[in-house]
Amino acid sequence: MGKTLMEIKQALDGNLGRRLTLRANGGRRKTIERSGILAETYPSVFVIELDQDENSFERVSYSYADVLTETVELTFFEDKTSGIALTGQ
Repeated sequence: MGKTLMEIKQALDGNLGRRLTLRANGGRRKTIERSGILAETYPSVFVIELDQDENSFERVSYSYADVLTETVELTFFEDKTSGIALTGQ
């Protein structure tokens, strides 16, 4: 999708409040997969409110550079059968 930090931020601004699945590089060949809602966007970071039943903490934040470098991949869901992926490419 977006190739610059500003394009990624604008794409996320347009998806505020939408349900998503987050895949993040956890280091040492670990991939973390969580689901939640895109809660807020700030000039340098965005905040995701995680599903309470699946996670021990409520919120996580990542930078737009994490999406650009593909450390984080977000998939937004319109319904239960389809999704839109947002990566740095």
